[in-house]
Amino acid sequence: MKIAIVGKGGVGKTFIASQLIKLFSKDNFKVIGVDCDNNPTLSLNFGIEYIKPLSERADIIEERTGAKPGSYGSIFKINPKVDDLIDILGKKVNDNITLMVMGTIEKSGQGCICPASVLLRRLLRHLILKRNEVVILDMEAGLEHFGRKVLENIDLLIIVVEPTKKSILTGKRLKKLAEDLNIKNIKVIINKSHSNIKEIVEKEIGEVIGIIPYKEEIFKSEFSGENIEIPEIKEIYNNIKKTIF
Repeated sequence: MKIAIVGKGGVGKTFIASQLIKLFSKDNFKVIGVDCDNNPTLSLNFGIEYIKPLSERADIIEERTGAKPGSYGSIFKINPKVDDLIDILGKKVNDNITLMVMGTIEKSGQGCICPASVLLRRLLRHLILKRNEVVILDMEAGLEHFGRKVLENIDLLIIVVEPTKKSILTGKRLKKLAEDLNIKNIKVIINKSHSNIKEIVEKEIGEVIGIIPYKEEIFKSEFSGENIEIPEIKEIYNNIKKTIF
């Protein structure tokens, strides 16, 4: 089962991703949580302050591709070995949860084909196509990752929105891009809800599988690192299992 969580920055993707990872783990699924954000914070929800991103591992990038990061115009491997990188880069939280951080190569013009981008994309495709674990991708804010064409074979795309016009517009654009990639299973979560906007969101984007109300304890837990259980998240988790299984 491969799930990607997308949405405008600040809508709560990382919180939702971490909660789903924990719920799958409690049900004895093996889970790989992948932080694809350019400001990675997923590990904080598991009490881990820092995991070094793959994009900053110049040694691994050079070893696997045959070229240093940022080596434009160089000859390098376009199909580098990646199947062991989870064991090398992953941080075990417990017997069921492994976390890893991809990082970003979208700096100073690095959006072109370069050794770092090739390795990151190759690893993401391996995670989606080859691994047997539940893989949950906490994607970067915005739309860029669709340009990488790494999400074509995921089982479920979750678009997270909050009750603002900008967030809903971003969600609408994300759905269009996802449909262009032939992603069939697209659902929506409304987060930080303080009003009934389900009808509007379903009209503009698509089926809503859960609504998380604005709750002060969620924000307090983000600061304290305390593990809290939100009934609405459990309901979303059960809806996801019904959708995929």
